[in-house]
Amino acid sequence: MNTNDFLAAALRNPVNTAISDQLLHLRLPDAWIVAGCLVQTVWNGLTNRAPDYGISDYDVFYFDPDTSWQAEDVVIRQLQSQFANLGVKVEVRNQARVHLWYPQKHGLPYPALASSTEGIDRFLTRNTKIGIRRTQDGHDIYAPDGFNDIAGMIVRPNPGLNFSKANYEAKAARWKRLWPEITVLPADAA
Repeated sequence: MNTNDFLAAALRNPVNTAISDQLLHLRLPDAWIVAGCLVQTVWNGLTNRAPDYGISDYDVFYFDPDTSWQAEDVVIRQLQSQFANLGVKVEVRNQARVHLWYPQKHGLPYPALASSTEGIDRFLTRNTKIGIRRTQDGHDIYAPDGFNDIAGMIVRPNPGLNFSKANYEAKAARWKRLWPEITVLPADAA
């Protein structure tokens, strides 16, 4: 699978397309649609399922140096309003402020980030370290680990400071129930 194949497969899901297009118009700083909603759409294509099968939410990252909860809440409410007609759950997070709440919520360290792509780099699984964003000329794709695990339907841990074996195993178990075709590597396989 190459970049063009991945993009075409991910945009098969009209929700991914709608969110990507709307983010361009909203001009949020460093905004990306990320992670599972992209990968799972590709899996659905590979397994002949509906494009939105099994997708619990659609994640949007952006990076705004204003780390106040009030500023992020304004963006969350704006996007909830913009995407209400899609009938899906859209999770919006300002990556500039994750370090402020993550350690308390998850009991793990989380150093401050300098961009949305640094947040993508910290996902629990390597196959979900992926993001797309619409540009005036097409799309940018961030895929530091490429597309082999996505195309091969492999779930592999992404160990790091904020890696949680329990969270990885719970996420992988949910995915295995929904997509029995995937191969889940053990949490200690890097």
